[in-house]
Amino acid sequence: MSSIALVTPSSELLDRLQRTVDTPLLVQLTEALPAHPAELFDRLAGQIPEVLILDAAPPRAQEALALAAQFDEQFPNVTVVLVSDEAVAIGLAAIRAGVRDILHPQAGEAEIRWVLDRACKTSQMRPAGFDPLHQSVGDPQQGRVITVASPKGGVGKTAIATNLGVGLARHEPGSTVLVDLDVQFGDVDSALDLTAEYTLEDAVNSPAAQDPMVLKTFLTRHRSGLYVLPAPVMPAAADGITPEQIVSLLAMLAGEFRNVVIDTAAGISDPTLAAFDISTDLVLVTSMDVPAVRAMRKELATLAALGLSDTTRHLVVNLAEPGGGLTVADVEASLSSAVALTLPRSKVGLAATNQGIPLLESGVRDPLTKELRRLLARVAPQPAHRSPSSAPASPPRPRSPRLFIGKGSRR
Repeated sequence: MSSIALVTPSSELLDRLQRTVDTPLLVQLTEALPAHPAELFDRLAGQIPEVLILDAAPPRAQEALALAAQFDEQFPNVTVVLVSDEAVAIGLAAIRAGVRDILHPQAGEAEIRWVLDRACKTSQMRPAGFDPLHQSVGDPQQGRVITVASPKGGVGKTAIATNLGVGLARHEPGSTVLVDLDVQFGDVDSALDLTAEYTLEDAVNSPAAQDPMVLKTFLTRHRSGLYVLPAPVMPAAADGITPEQIVSLLAMLAGEFRNVVIDTAAGISDPTLAAFDISTDLVLVTSMDVPAVRAMRKELATLAALGLSDTTRHLVVNLAEPGGGLTVADVEASLSSAVALTLPRSKVGLAATNQGIPLLESGVRDPLTKELRRLLARVAPQPAHRSPSSAPASPPRPRSPRLFIGKGSRR
C-alpha cells in the first residue's frame, strides 16, 4: 500500500488503522491540524504522503475541510480522506473541498482497507513526477504589488498611496486593492473618508487568511471602486500580526487583483520588510530636507543589502518648495539616484487629505494633481498594442517571497 499520513489526537484511531494497513503510517498525534500543507510537510520532515487521513471529529471539522481544500487546489496528487461520524452533515462541503472519502471512526477493518485502497489508486493515477514540495502552487501571484515607503514620517506616504489606489481603480474598475500596513497608526480609512467593518487584524486571524473568496468579503469598497483593507483599530493588535501572515495575505491579493497598493509605516518595520519582499514596484518618498534625504540614503543602502536593488523604483520628492536650501540636483547627488518626480507642497493637497477626498478622485486643478497623474502613469499597467484576437498582456509578476529578513515575529 502507498505511503499514508494520519493526523489525529486519537491513539485508538491510530492503533486501529495501523493494524489494517500493510506499511507504517506517517503519524502526527496532535489536537491541532496544520494550518496549511507546507506546515504538514515540515512536520513530516519532507516525507510526502500519497494519502492523507485527517481526523475531522468536532471541533476540527471546519479546519479539516479547509486544509483538504488547500490540498485539492495546491497538491492534487495527495488524496485526502476524512474520519468523521457526521458524513451527512459535512458530505457536500467535503465534496467541494476535494475529499476522496469519509471514513467512520468505528469502521471495520474491511471498510478501512477498501477506502484506503481506493484512495491509494486515486493518488497513483496522478501525473508522474509531480513533486508537491516543488510545485508552483497555482502561481497565485499575478498582480503588480506597489509599496509606498519612506524612512521618515510626515512626508505624505498615505496621500500618495491613496491617490495611486484611487487613480488605478478609476483607470480599471475592480482592479485595485489598497492595504494599510502601518499596523499601529495607519489612517488610510480616514484619508479616504471610509468606514470599514473589517481590518487587517480581522483578515489575518480568520478563514479569510486561507480563502481568497472569503478574503474579498473582508475588503471595503470605496466610492471610486477601490477595495481597501485598513490597519487595525488598536495599536496593540500589531503584536499579533506576523511577517509570514502579511506575505501570505499580499500574495493572495496579488492573485485576485491586478494592482495591490501598500501604504507602510515610517522606517523599515517587520511588515514593511514583508511588503518589500513581494513588491514589484517601490515608490520611495522623501521630502526636500537634509534629515529626510540622509534617512533615504540609509534606506537605499538597506534595500541593496537585502537584495532588493532590482525591484522597479520610483524615487519621489514630496512637499517640494523653492527657497528651502536644497535642489533636486542636490538630492540626486546625495542619493546617487535619479528623482522620478517632484510633488510640490500644496494647500489644495492638504485640504484634500483633511476632507478624505484624494485629488485624483476630485480632479481639482492644481500643480500637485498634475504631478500625481504623472506618477500614476509611471506605475499604471500599460496596455499592449495588439490585434483584437490576441490575448491580453500579463502584468509583471512580483518577486517570489524569500526567507524573511528582519527582527522576526513580535508575537
